[in-house]
Amino acid sequence: MIEHMRRLGVDVGGVIIELSDGNEDTSFFGGNFLRTPPMDSVFDVLAEVVPLFDEAYVVSKCGAETEQRTRRWLAHHDFHGRTGIGPERLRFCRTRPEKAPIAAGLGLTHFVDDRLEVLGYLDTVPHRYLLRPRPDEVDAYRRHLPGVRQVESWPELAAALRG
Repeated sequence: MIEHMRRLGVDVGGVIIELSDGNEDTSFFGGNFLRTPPMDSVFDVLAEVVPLFDEAYVVSKCGAETEQRTRRWLAHHDFHGRTGIGPERLRFCRTRPEKAPIAAGLGLTHFVDDRLEVLGYLDTVPHRYLLRPRPDEVDAYRRHLPGVRQVESWPELAAALRG
């Protein structure tokens, strides 16, 4: 039955793609955005854990231009081939709260984000993982901490997803 399927959702910025301060040569929002590095170990860990799920999706909040950059970055880095998450499994929305109906509609059971605010909206997702959060953002949305598991790296996340 569909209720027993395991479905993974993964954010992009700060989860798949390394964040930068915007002034670096490798800033995702600069002219050389294809050189923005992936998060350490992300491709290897996703290749390992995606087969543990019935389905896996990328769910990202961004504007139209950033969506196009993201699609190009993922293709340039062979994200789809390296992780097993195909381009048909990309979902984009324009506001953070919009991730909630996407997650509910896909029946996601696990979600990885770097923003506690977003994970607070995902009340239909039983397993929520907060990856390398910013301390000020955690302070602002601290009330959501009891419903999430904090992890500091993709290898640590892999162990949590396997468990």
